[in-house]
Amino acid sequence: MNPTIFPPALRPITASDNPAIAAVIREVSAEYGLTADKGYTVADPNLDELFQLYSQPGHAYWIIEQDGKVVGGGGIAPLSCSEPDICELQKMYFLPTIRGQGLAKKLALLALDHARQNGFKRCYLETTAFLKEAIGLYEHLGFEHISEPLGCTGHTDCEVRMLKTL
Repeated sequence: MNPTIFPPALRPITASDNPAIAAVIREVSAEYGLTADKGYTVADPNLDELFQLYSQPGHAYWIIEQDGKVVGGGGIAPLSCSEPDICELQKMYFLPTIRGQGLAKKLALLALDHARQNGFKRCYLETTAFLKEAIGLYEHLGFEHISEPLGCTGHTDCEVRMLKTL
């Protein structure tokens, strides 16, 4: 008899999610060769404390959980060193088992709605050309490619920069 597979649930991050989502981010980063020495998210000093980071005003992070296991997540936060009306879509990572189910789109739309409700007028993101599926999603959501980086994210090797008016 097969165990019941529950559909993935999307919910706000809790403190107990910190180790699991950090592990997801590290696993997906390794899958794509996104190493800490190149300034990717795995180098973020707050990686093991995402609940605390995203509990600040204007910040939010959501977890995707399936069968009691954290399998992905993504968040939104004010863009550092930037104009106060610009937020950043951040740390969107999903294990292979849940890709292709529309969950990244659902999470991104939730994050953009949250940004609008918090008074942001534009949303920025950085990614890398290795993540073709992600870029396709962002383009579908109305993000436009821009040539220069905004803010001070520290992601020096994220050569794809995009901006969306909310």
